[in-house]
Amino acid sequence: MTGTFLNVVAILAGGMLGLLVGARLSDKLKETVVAGMGLFTTAVGLKMFLDTENELIVLGALLLGAILGEGWGLEDHLRRLGLWLERRFAGGSEDESNRFVRGFMTASLLYLIGPMAILGAISDGLTGDYKTLAIKSVLDGFASIAFASSLGIGVLFSAIPTLVYQGGISLLAAQLSVLITPSMMGELTATGGVLLMGVGVSSLLELKKIRVGNLLPALLIAPLIVYVVEKVVK
Repeated sequence: MTGTFLNVVAILAGGMLGLLVGARLSDKLKETVVAGMGLFTTAVGLKMFLDTENELIVLGALLLGAILGEGWGLEDHLRRLGLWLERRFAGGSEDESNRFVRGFMTASLLYLIGPMAILGAISDGLTGDYKTLAIKSVLDGFASIAFASSLGIGVLFSAIPTLVYQGGISLLAAQLSVLITPSMMGELTATGGVLLMGVGVSSLLELKKIRVGNLLPALLIAPLIVYVVEKVVK
């Protein structure tokens, strides 16, 4: 849960800073900071992948995960959910009440619908490694500055669903930790590193559009492959 609390603090701090000075930040500065975070995120993902003991397990997990994710249309479902919530809660006139809800919903969607939230919460719950959520915290804090400067105080309240959502995933993962062997965790981490590189390349650096959301099943498949391989070897 450490990473989730750090994420919540970053959202609140960024939101309050945005209410004070966010509008004074130039677009060029924002773009440069995001690009820097993209490079850093990609580098961290590569470092995580290099810890694998069997690259073929990671490859198999990604291929099977892609087949399942594309078949289920995970990213499309997430996008439609986001659009529905925005139409449902953020439409209408621009009075103060609607502005509050728009800020709340827009920020919440950005913080919750994405692979870093799931991957980071799982890692935090299973091993206490909140590195991914720490990176996400910096990104969310910076985004909060931009959102709060234009959408107001509602952005700060997006910290509540962030706490519930990511915290819930971390607590569930912690309960499953007794079933996860070090080998399973190692390949899950390596697979997560590849997805993290995808986030950096696609969402932050914007070099190539990658449907990282459709690769999320790979996080479940990687430890399952390790389990099957260990049973066959034995």
